[in-house]
Amino acid sequence: MSLLEITDLVIAHDPVSRGRLPVRRDAVVARLEAAGDRRGARIAAGLPCDAAGVLDPGAVDRRLVAIHTELQRLSEEIRHGERVAALLRPLLTALRAADPAAPLRVVDIGTGLGYLPRWLAAANALTGATDGSAPTPGRPGAPPVGDAGPVPGPAAVPADAAGSPPHPATGPAVELIGVDYHAALVAEADRLAQAEGLACRFVQGDAFALDEPATVYISSGVLHHFRGPDLDAFFRAQSADRSGAAAFCHFDIAATGLAPVGAWIFHRARMRDPLGRHDGVVSARRAHDDRTLLRAAAHAKGLVPLVYEPRTRSNPFCTTLRPVLGIRPDLLPAVRAALGDGPSGRLLGTAEATG
Repeated sequence: MSLLEITDLVIAHDPVSRGRLPVRRDAVVARLEAAGDRRGARIAAGLPCDAAGVLDPGAVDRRLVAIHTELQRLSEEIRHGERVAALLRPLLTALRAADPAAPLRVVDIGTGLGYLPRWLAAANALTGATDGSAPTPGRPGAPPVGDAGPVPGPAAVPADAAGSPPHPATGPAVELIGVDYHAALVAEADRLAQAEGLACRFVQGDAFALDEPATVYISSGVLHHFRGPDLDAFFRAQSADRSGAAAFCHFDIAATGLAPVGAWIFHRARMRDPLGRHDGVVSARRAHDDRTLLRAAAHAKGLVPLVYEPRTRSNPFCTTLRPVLGIRPDLLPAVRAALGDGPSGRLLGTAEATG
């Protein structure tokens, strides 16, 4: 049986112009039924549409914003921002040591509501609070002033993250950019960042076609949406000679036997929308294993593919998201030295991680 996420089916964009295309509800229902997903088909059949059977784009947008709002709870509960920052700091430190004058630009692919860029900005996670004091309103890292809307955003940063000293050599001026094709998500991410006074920005479009290229690409929960040749192409676009990127760090659901069970429990406990509950479990079932990710990541020429906290060296009861990385060879010794050899925290390549 094919595994389909409803949110992948209700939005369509023109491959050339990237403009939004109309989507027929009966087509979505038919695809889910053909995949043997009767529950998903029932959920999709309840989505609002016009007299011609075309899904109401405004209703779809509101539904997706609500689902992404609920998804932030997962990122907060597993302290995802801190885990990403822990890998970005040594990467950026090595980059600054290699070229102190070069701009550092972190681009979040498929940013959704921009949780990661907003968290990193709110926590001063890549620049640090130079005096170690608690954040105050009006500067990055401060709690939101006033009502920032329905999203429980990055203000829920642990005090130790917001008030910690900067990581050596990361320095100022790390630019944070979130990119997504979906205009409604980008608009909401931008609204929240402005309401919270955060030093990050959001762009609708293709993350690989920005006017200013990324230094490091990141993402969360994106990889399982790509299959086969599309996954290879995703990594190929990040090749050092094509994109100019020095590294990537993509987190996705760890492909453990417990992942679908854990996803079901979390989504039942923390999410109210049946569409979000459905897609959350399907996401866990679609997760790529380490071998698949490393094989695909090898298409990013000029970057060394690695996994951190690989599935075979992690406790499946504690593993939720784990990253696949690509790192420019000259940066790798410094990054390895900074990360050290924790109990499950080794950076492993193809032979080590999958052998």
